[in-house]
Amino acid sequence: MIVFVYVNTAKRVGDADHIKVFSTIDAAETWFEENDPEGVAFEYDVIGSPA
Repeated sequence: MIVFVYVNTAKRVGDADHIKVFSTIDAAETWFEENDPEGVAFEYDVIGSPA
């Protein structure tokens, strides 16, 4: 399983808005359009996910 991760470096570690994790690229793109049009997310493999 792959997720898409966004890190807001303007927020402090532990802040609810510091990290966003999206299950699909479509979910990430929709969030970016509404919240941070210049932001990007990177792919991250989930360790221990079912094959």
